Amino acid sequence: MIGTVGYHILGNHSMPPMLLSHLQELSFPDHIKVDELNWGPVAVVQMFQAEEPAFEKVIILCAIEREGRKIGHIDVFKWLGKLPDEEQIQACVGDAATGVISVENLLVIGEYFKVWKDEVYLVDVEPGPEVAGEQWTIEMQNAIPEIISTIKRLALTGVDDDMNLNFLQGNTIFKEESVSN
Repeated sequence: MIGTVGYHILGNHSMPPMLLSHLQELSFPDHIKVDELNWGPVAVVQMFQAEEPAFEKVIILCAIEREGRKIGHIDVFKWLGKLPDEEQIQACVGDAATGVISVENLLVIGEYFKVWKDEVYLVDVEPGPEVAGEQWTIEMQNAIPEIISTIKRLALTGVDDDMNLNFLQGNTIFKEESVSN
């Protein structure tokens, strides 16, 4: 499964959903599904629960502001699981119920309902400051070929020695802590 998560009409922050149609046009084997995952974490969980056979690998394209990165910088994160405390899980569910689009909420709710298999990756691209509109900066436009290449590599061959892999887990995702494997 290759999925996109992000708001529409927010400039670089909208890169994932705006890139969806291009990703859907790429030549992937029939068993790889490409879809938008913006329609609420609970609905996404239900879709994953109904999928037979279950998705073995999930790649989520997102654009999250992170300190110290330049616009268009790509980080690949592997999801290690683990849940935050109950209060944070409830906050994720509350956000989901009110329509907040958040890859963090999706990861935590998916983890809670045990829909993630061993391989869940984020291809996270630095969007820079949030700006209204449908236009990307030149830095984001220049990053698109590498974004597509990274997604294809993960989907077709998996993590390789040239890929700098970072890690995320539910009990630290809402804190500014690094996670080591």
